[in-house]
Amino acid sequence: MKKLLALVLALVMIMSFAACGTKKTETSGSDLANVKVGLITLHDDSSTYDKNFIDAMYRALDNLGMSKEQLVLYTGIAETEDCYNKAKECVNQGCNVVFADSFGHEDYVIQAAGEFPDVKFCHATGTKAHTVNLPNFSNAFASIYEGRYAAGIAAGMKINEMIDAGKITADKALMGYVGAYTYAEVMSGYSSFYLGAKSVCPSVKMNVKFTGSWYDYDKEKAAAESLIKGGCVLISQHADSYGAPEACEAAGVPNVSYNGSTKDVGPNSYIVSSKIDWAPYYEYMIKCTAEGKEIDKDWTGTVETDSVQLLEINDAVAAKGTKEALDKALEDFKAGTLKVFDTANFTVGGKKLDTYKADVDTDEKFEKDTEVITDGIFEESKYRSAPYFDVEIDGITLLDRNYG
Repeated sequence: MKKLLALVLALVMIMSFAACGTKKTETSGSDLANVKVGLITLHDDSSTYDKNFIDAMYRALDNLGMSKEQLVLYTGIAETEDCYNKAKECVNQGCNVVFADSFGHEDYVIQAAGEFPDVKFCHATGTKAHTVNLPNFSNAFASIYEGRYAAGIAAGMKINEMIDAGKITADKALMGYVGAYTYAEVMSGYSSFYLGAKSVCPSVKMNVKFTGSWYDYDKEKAAAESLIKGGCVLISQHADSYGAPEACEAAGVPNVSYNGSTKDVGPNSYIVSSKIDWAPYYEYMIKCTAEGKEIDKDWTGTVETDSVQLLEINDAVAAKGTKEALDKALEDFKAGTLKVFDTANFTVGGKKLDTYKADVDTDEKFEKDTEVITDGIFEESKYRSAPYFDVEIDGITLLDRNYG
């Protein structure tokens, strides 16, 4: 019996250490002391998007007992050759893992990865790691469409409150959305947000305006103002400045944010924000580096890994019962009983979508190469971490495909 118990305990210990970067993995301080991290961001912390990455990195370092001196941070790095140059500078300063945060950084990070095979390179939102065949290059993202859907529930509940109070009629339930580009990442986000709102407010519709930039305060503010003028009674966004939230505050229109709370600039309009918490991935990435293990080619964070989060609800603006509804949605995501892109819940051109090939293995021709609907579910982020939902569903009107 003692031998059997010893064997069982040994197997448990082996299993607990097998997965790099999980909470069960223990990495010694001496291993972590040998890690130096490079972080390359598109903008500085005036951008809600980049601030989210930067803040998460400092949290991850603190969680692992590492010092700020073990980080080389470059902010304001454009999606140009400058990214490649900064990646090289990270290596020259002793970094053995480098992370870049913007979609357009990817090719330059791949270039650096090919040149420095002994350094690990990781990239957020990218699409090429699973096909580029570089052992030291990885992509990462999260199932943020689940967070967007939950935030959409908060939006739909607020609109229902406005209808019940007689402020608008059900046929005037029109949301606005400020988007950066007509990329799958943005389309997946606004579609999931809309579906969340529609799940509680069946009459809701949504208009989308694009800015052609990830970060442009003036364009984002102007887009939000235009949407409000066009009859939108609530605004959300996938754009990184405070332009849209400030426009909402000035107009007294409710706002659902992204990447971080905008309550400070919108105390009377901000409801809630969804975001990706990158700290779990950073910790995984750093531990793998310390232990000499390969990082997953396509890592997808989830609600269960605490990578997809909803920030504190502003009770002064949110509809009654919002917290309880969002908590339930998150629990349903964890249980696997709630599916954002259930094809029973949306139509395309008035018809149910039964089959769809997505551009998963991205090439220059953007060919649709992978069937992504199984048993009535569009399986976002299953075949790569970055979103590929680029379907134009009914109920959403794209006002300008030419940006601004």
